[in-house]
Amino acid sequence: MTVLKTGVLVMDSAEPESLARFYAELLGAEVGPAAGDGELFLVTGGSGVVLGVRRDPNHVPPSWPTPEDSQQAHLRILVAADSLDEAEREAVALGARPLSAEEDGTRRDNRTTLRRFSDPAGHAFLLAAVREEPVAN
Repeated sequence: MTVLKTGVLVMDSAEPESLARFYAELLGAEVGPAAGDGELFLVTGGSGVVLGVRRDPNHVPPSWPTPEDSQQAHLRILVAADSLDEAEREAVALGARPLSAEEDGTRRDNRTTLRRFSDPAGHAFLLAAVREEPVAN
């Protein structure tokens, strides 16, 4: 018998609760501390745990998207194509910083399907257009 498991991407942050709240607002989810662990906050939605944010007082933001560095892990948030502009406005209003195509060495003409950002702690994430409505939380 296989033991039931769930995988979750965990990001480090000097201020994990505030970063978890950023993602909860952006994803329409909720946030709370992991059971028995005051250093880890979980962002959860209707489909379960979406993301974890762990306290690291020495956190240094990743250097991506500079061309000389690797991309590293990043979160790709799927958005209906006709809602991409609205999703971008929401992300920026919550504290995301847009990353220009020039910063990551890519062409500007893909902005119709992809938008790049850094979250308040400096982690990279993308808003990516999909043809159909993404699954709701």
